[in-house]
Amino acid sequence: MRQLILGGARSGKSRLAQERATAINKPVIYIATADAGDAEMQQRIALHRSDRPAEWRVKEVPIDLPQALSELSGSGETVLVDCLTLWLTNLLLKDLSVMQQGMQDMIAVVTAFKGDLILVSNEVGWGIVPMGELSRQFQDNTGRLHQELAKIAERVTLSVAGIPLDVKTEKQVGL
Repeated sequence: MRQLILGGARSGKSRLAQERATAINKPVIYIATADAGDAEMQQRIALHRSDRPAEWRVKEVPIDLPQALSELSGSGETVLVDCLTLWLTNLLLKDLSVMQQGMQDMIAVVTAFKGDLILVSNEVGWGIVPMGELSRQFQDNTGRLHQELAKIAERVTLSVAGIPLDVKTEKQVGL
């Protein structure tokens, strides 16, 4: 099953994703997309590492996420990606066209993915429209990616204050 978990910063989405990955009761591969560019981000990464079970395999994939997912499709492992917004940021900092190509590649890979996949991402579209062009490009493209992934995923959950709200479930898609 493909799951998309969305929420704001510190909304409990990563914890929820980890709980769901554990509940599937298969080996887990955790794909981290963060790039530790400063001390504060290094602290955030350390916190996430301490929260994960030690037996999980971890792959750090700041750029080539669609390729990594393609290689893991059908592996029998539960794949947890945390998080798509950091990955999109990494792509956008290279170039807008790189980000847009990455989004197309991600949609194709998730559509074809065989097995259990949990995608975590920040919902960034509930605030004001940013003043800067780069920020607007990020917000717009993140929203577009979320919409496409929500169409594909069998389950979509919004995490608010640590409370999961199912937006789409298997029953709603006739499974």
